[in-house]
Order: sequence, then structure tokens, then C-alpha cells
Amino acid sequence: MTRILITSGPTRQYLDPVRFLTNASSGRMGAALAEAAIEAGHRAVIVSGPVDVPYPAEAEVVRIVSTEELLEACLKIFPECDGLIAAAAPCDYRPRAVAKHKIRKTGDSLTLELLETPDVVASLSEIKIHQWMVAFALETEDKHLRAMQKLERKSCDLIVVNGPEAVHAAETAVEILDKSGGVVAAFSGGKSQIGRKILRVIGERLIAAARIL
Repeated sequence: MTRILITSGPTRQYLDPVRFLTNASSGRMGAALAEAAIEAGHRAVIVSGPVDVPYPAEAEVVRIVSTEELLEACLKIFPECDGLIAAAAPCDYRPRAVAKHKIRKTGDSLTLELLETPDVVASLSEIKIHQWMVAFALETEDKHLRAMQKLERKSCDLIVVNGPEAVHAAETAVEILDKSGGVVAAFSGGKSQIGRKILRVIGERLIAAARIL
């Protein structure tokens, strides 16, 4: 039985006790992928940021908040998994300093100094041994070029490309690219349906190949 690590939802980087930076991810795609994985007979371990969507009861779910917590959880879980589907939308920046108390209005402008957060998928690629890796790339321009740059930088086997119209939507349209840059599949429709189709491609191209090895 294949054990798949699925990251899902957004992360939050707090500015003060009540305000935070985040990405507008609903977690629907992660839930759909987990459901599809379980339907296909696999085990799903979900590391999820704060979301309202329900995950399958059969899945193991680890709840996190920040990108740093996402990385910490994945570093512990990934070595015991056969593959990764990185559907989460981690916040890429954090404030240099987090205010201990609520930031009050003063009538003046406020300047924030932001630092990059860790690259979760790239960090996992450094410790992988036998695992396959699939990432998501939400792009607003030069989609294929930027997705391929991400695939190469993160040492992934496949990358799923979508656009901002997918955020918080019940439906989406995706393309799946391989290491050569070729489009191996393109789908549109409800996210549950898309999750099953993505899992089918992963099963045929990665899980089946891993079993042969």
C-alpha cells in the first residue's frame, strides 16, 4: 500500500496576535486528492494549514499554522512515505518581527520588513531517497516557463499548473507537466473529479514505476 504525504491549505505568518499574512487557499484540492488517494487504495497523510473543508475520515491529518510548522511536520513524515503531493499554498514571506500586542493605528504609514519563509518542497527534495514528488504551481503569467523552473528547482517528477481563478473555487482547470516540459494531461471540472484524474496520472506514471523498481 502506497503512503502519500499531501500538503493542503494555506499557512499564516502572524504580524501581531490577530493579524497575519496568508494565501487564499481553501484546501479543497488537498481534500479531493486525499479522497482520490484513499479511493485508489492508498494511505493519505495530510499536513494542513487552517481550512474549513472536511478531510476524509480515513486520512491521517496533522494541523499546522505557519510555513515553518509545515516544514517541520513534513520533514518528520516524508521519510516514512512513498511520495509527496504538495498542494498547499505556503505563505512565502514572514515579518522580521512579530508585535507582542495588536498594532494600533497612529495616523502614519506602517512599514513592514518581510523575510522569505523556507521552501518546503525544495527542503524535502534534499532528503528524498526513493520517493516521487509532485508539486503545484499557481501562476499568473508565463505559466509553463515558471512551472518548469519550479519543477527543476525543487527536483519534482511532475508539476500541476493552475491559475488564480482556482482559488476558493469549486471547479478548476489544470495541466500536468513532466520533466521534459511536455503536457502529459490537461483537465477541467470540479475539484473532486480533478483530484481523481491527477491521482490516476500519478498512479500510472509514478506509483506503478516505483513498484517495478
